[in-house]
Amino acid sequence: MRWNLCVAGAASLLVRSAAAIELNLENEASIKDAASTIAFGLLKFYTGNNTGDTPGNLPDPYFWWEAGAMFGTMIDYWFLTGDTSYNEATTQAMLHQAAPTKDFQPINQTRTSGNDDQGFWAMSAMTAAENKYPDPPEDQPQWLALAQAVFNQYTTRWDDSVCGGGLRWQINTFSNGFMYKNSISNGCFFSLASRLARFTGNQTYADWAEKIFDWEVRAGLILEDGSVYDGVGVPEDGGPCTSIDRIQWSYNHGIFLHGAAVMSNITNSAPVWKKRVESILDSTIKMFFKQDSKIMFEQFCEDRGFCDIDQQSFKGYLTRWMSVTSQMAPYTFEKITPLLRTSAVAAAKACSGSPATGFNGIPGTACGMKWTTGTFDGLPGVGEQMNALSSVMYTLRTLDSQEPFTADNGGTSKGDPNAGQEISEEMKPLRPIESKDRVAAAFVTTFIALGAAGGCAFVMI
Repeated sequence: MRWNLCVAGAASLLVRSAAAIELNLENEASIKDAASTIAFGLLKFYTGNNTGDTPGNLPDPYFWWEAGAMFGTMIDYWFLTGDTSYNEATTQAMLHQAAPTKDFQPINQTRTSGNDDQGFWAMSAMTAAENKYPDPPEDQPQWLALAQAVFNQYTTRWDDSVCGGGLRWQINTFSNGFMYKNSISNGCFFSLASRLARFTGNQTYADWAEKIFDWEVRAGLILEDGSVYDGVGVPEDGGPCTSIDRIQWSYNHGIFLHGAAVMSNITNSAPVWKKRVESILDSTIKMFFKQDSKIMFEQFCEDRGFCDIDQQSFKGYLTRWMSVTSQMAPYTFEKITPLLRTSAVAAAKACSGSPATGFNGIPGTACGMKWTTGTFDGLPGVGEQMNALSSVMYTLRTLDSQEPFTADNGGTSKGDPNAGQEISEEMKPLRPIESKDRVAAAFVTTFIALGAAGGCAFVMI
C-alpha cells in the first residue's frame, strides 16, 4: 500500500513541475491531471497505512469523522477519474473502521463518536455502493450492508421523548452534546434514507426520509426559504425545544439539498420535493457564494479567519452534494454548474503554496482555505486539500455522466436489511443519565444558546 502511494507520487513528480495547479476546464485531461496532483497532496496527510498506525485514522488534530469523509472523497475520485492509485488504501481503511460488528462503531471510537461521526463513514460506504466501487471479499462487510446497518441503528436512536423526534448529536448519554439535536446528524440519517430508498426501491427508507425532513421543519431547523440552522438544544426539564442555534454552515445546506434531490428523483420530481430542492438551493447560493465573484466560501467564519479544523473541510462536502444534486435533479443543472466551475478555477489558484511545514505534497501545490484571494492563503491541511480536490474533480460530472448505480441498473453491492443488530459490548448497556451528566449537558446547551445570541460557532467535536 505504501508502495502504491510512492508510485503515485513518483509519477506525479515526473509529469508535473513544482508550480501552481494548472486547470483548463475545457480539457478533461487537464482536470484529471490537476485532480491527481491535489489528491497526491491530500493522501500525504494520511498515516494510517504506516507500520504501527491504525488504518482509517488521520493524525492529530483531525477527528475520526473527517477521515471517513476523506475516503468518501477518494471513492468519488476513483469513479470520476479512473485513477486506482489509492484504492488499496481506501478499501483497507473502510473495512478496518467498519469494526467486527460491521457498523462503523470501532471499539476505539464507540465512547466518543456521535451520530454524525458514524454517519460520514456510512455515507462513504453508500457512495461506494452507488459508484460500483470494487466490492470487498465475500467474508468482509459489504458497502450496502454497512450503510443499512447504520440506518437501522439510527432508527433505534430516533427520540420522540423531547423536541418531537430527531436524532441527538451524541450517541452516549454521558457525552457533551447529548442534549443537542443537530442538523448534520439528522442530515446523515436523511441522506442514508433517501439514497437507500433509491438504491433498493424499498418504500420504508423513503418514508423515513419524509419523516426526518418533516421533523427538521417542525423543529425550526429548515425554514420555508431553504435556510438550514445548525441545531436545537434539548431542555433539561424536557420542556419545549426553543433554543435554536441559527448559525448556517455549508455542509448542513448541502446534505439536505442532496437528499431532497434524491427524493425528487425517485418521486419523478414531485412538487413538494422539487420545491424543497429549489428553496434550499436558492438559499445555498445566496449564503455560500460571493455575490460578485460567484465563488464558494464558508460564510460564517472564512472571511473572519476563525474556521476551526472541522469547518475548514465543509466546502468540499457542499461541492460534492451540489454536484450530485445537479444530476439527481436535472432542473438544477444550469444553475449549479456555472457556480461549481467558477469555484473550481478559484480553488486551483489557491493550490499554489509551498509552506515550510505542514505539507508533504508537490511543492507549489498546497491548497489554502480561501478561494477568493486568487492565491494560497498559508493554511494547508486535510480539509483545504480535500475541498480543492472536490471542487476540481466534480467538474467532470455532466448531465451525460453515469448516474449513481442502483440494484436495478448495475449496482453489485450486497445488502442486508437486518444489518446493525449486533451491538458492540462497548455500546451496551448505556448507564442512566446522572446529575453530573445533566450538568455537563446543560453547560453545552447554555453554550449553544449563547452562541445563537452572540454569534459563537458551535459544531461537531
